[in-house]
Amino acid sequence: MSNRLARETSPYLLQHADNPVDWYPWGEEAFALARESGKPVLLSIGYSACHWCHVMAHESFEDEATAELMNELFVNVKVDREERPDVDKIYQTAHQLLTQRGGGWPLTMFLDGQDLRPFFGGTYFPNEARYGMPAFGDLLRKVADYYGQNRDSVRSQGERIVEVLAKLQPPPAAGDVELHDGPLAAVRDALAGTFDREHGGFGGAPKFPHPTTLERLLRHWRGTADDPEPDVEALYMVALTLARMAEGGLFDHVGGGFYRYSVDQYWQIPHFEKMLYDNGPLLAIYTQAAVATGEDLFRATANATADWMLADMRAANGGFFATRDADSEGHEGLYYLWKPDQVRDLLGDDYDVFARRFGLDQPANFEGRWHLTVREQVSDDEEKIIARARTTLLEQRAQRVPPARDEKQLTAWNALAIRGLAIAGRALDRAELIDAAVAAVDFLRETMLRDGRLLASYKDDEAKFAAYLDDHVFLLDALIELLQARWSATHLEFAQQVADLLLEHFEDKQDGGFWFTADDHEQLISRFKPLADEAVPSGNGIAALALQRLGFLLGETRYLEAAERTLRAAWRALQDVPHGHVSLLAALEEYLAHPEIIVIRGEGADIARWRESAAGVYAPRRLVFAIPAGEAGLPGALAERAPIEGETVAYRCVGTHCELPVTSWEALAAQL
Repeated sequence: MSNRLARETSPYLLQHADNPVDWYPWGEEAFALARESGKPVLLSIGYSACHWCHVMAHESFEDEATAELMNELFVNVKVDREERPDVDKIYQTAHQLLTQRGGGWPLTMFLDGQDLRPFFGGTYFPNEARYGMPAFGDLLRKVADYYGQNRDSVRSQGERIVEVLAKLQPPPAAGDVELHDGPLAAVRDALAGTFDREHGGFGGAPKFPHPTTLERLLRHWRGTADDPEPDVEALYMVALTLARMAEGGLFDHVGGGFYRYSVDQYWQIPHFEKMLYDNGPLLAIYTQAAVATGEDLFRATANATADWMLADMRAANGGFFATRDADSEGHEGLYYLWKPDQVRDLLGDDYDVFARRFGLDQPANFEGRWHLTVREQVSDDEEKIIARARTTLLEQRAQRVPPARDEKQLTAWNALAIRGLAIAGRALDRAELIDAAVAAVDFLRETMLRDGRLLASYKDDEAKFAAYLDDHVFLLDALIELLQARWSATHLEFAQQVADLLLEHFEDKQDGGFWFTADDHEQLISRFKPLADEAVPSGNGIAALALQRLGFLLGETRYLEAAERTLRAAWRALQDVPHGHVSLLAALEEYLAHPEIIVIRGEGADIARWRESAAGVYAPRRLVFAIPAGEAGLPGALAERAPIEGETVAYRCVGTHCELPVTSWEALAAQL
């Protein structure tokens, strides 16, 4: 019989709906039972593409004996971390405090049933004692016994955990403290210290792509480009990393798009799950690097990533799905692997070139099969063979059993995809990518807004969960990028609405910065203000950057002041650990050297040419908006950027300083 998860829409929760475990979703029904029964809560957090979540489910949650123990001793609660990042962030931090180790998924936490404060936890536990860990069944008995016999200790420890959680936020910089560029120099040196000069990337295995870090270095290089000695080393770190990732096994050489991370330091063998939140930012950084360097590899990789997003992750409603699983038919990576004889039969005379290119003429590299990575460069003529071969293999691969796709649509992750598509569509001259970004924004605006408030997740015709900080700020940032690719008064109005929601419901009016949850959100054991970048950029970093940009565009001081307060709230973190806060550093950079905003007015074809010329070089602090002459009723400072009848006119401002309008491209080029 199905448990209560059968009523949910999350694909991850539905994966557990037929477990013999009496699972509850996060909510008052479970918590009331815990209070009444006196049992502790077993909280299990994961997501649908998580390999070790599947392993623990198969070993323990599908096992009748283990389930019987869980049902007898605990109230069992399942959470999809992608739907409830608020819950996940709190208990991941609590896990780190309790164990002095980093967390991960599956996260297994044991909570006091009276107040949901944690007293013990871990991640994956095996069904039998191994890997230096106890058997899960033995652990369940010991935890339940401890809880029953040490309630006072559990309660006092829970109080201490909550106290520590409340103190994790550093105090803000005082109003008379001058913000300076020290952290911008410090982060460059910190990243150089961990850079792998042979294989690219930072640190050793496992290696993650970190597109936000690469964008920081690319921006740093561009900031020194006019110096007597430009920092070409920063550009080298970016270019080598992007090249190694694009040519290695992190990239899907048949279907396009990137896997989650590399299990080795060489970018050869990935963990095969594909995440929308990786591919949106990677699309953006490969496009930016292509513009900055002219490198064909980066352009081709960006195009292939965009193609995969549109072909495999786009829903009929215009939004984007969340993830592709790592496993298919019970084996990780099976969908993506090949055998030489199989490929030879498919490619015929093209096989030898393809085999040399991707290592099929070398020993197997993954469990007796071949995962494609670039082993040898080929000539331009041979590239045509490679392209033809890819098409053939993609058609054959489509006949296999694919990894499961988590088809919920998340506002925050859709926003990351929209930003990447807007940047790529504009720079790669692909109008269909801009079309896709527009359709995704319209999906969010029409589906995820209810009673003037934003929602976080959509699945099976149901939008749910109050949106978080990331949903708002990633969307605001994406809208600003999309407005540069294609002007829309409706999208500008949406951006203002999102920014106002952010200030009204998320800002810490006392100390600055933004809470992860709104002021009317469900009350959890802690309310936190995330400053550091994680798998996705810091919500506070993107908030400060996007609010500054919108503030200068509209001349709206409320947005500029909120951005500065955010930087002051994060100032100690920026000084102490700059490499952990690179999103905030982009905002700091534009606080110290204000963005350059170009507004072009006139007829469609003319303003498009001017926009393309002004945006045709890599200038990360330059924003270019082409607004048709007939667009009336513009808000704020934009109302002053009036068209001139019969002419194309450009207005250039750097921060609050604006120059005289110009009516020739040559004059604008001179200003730039």
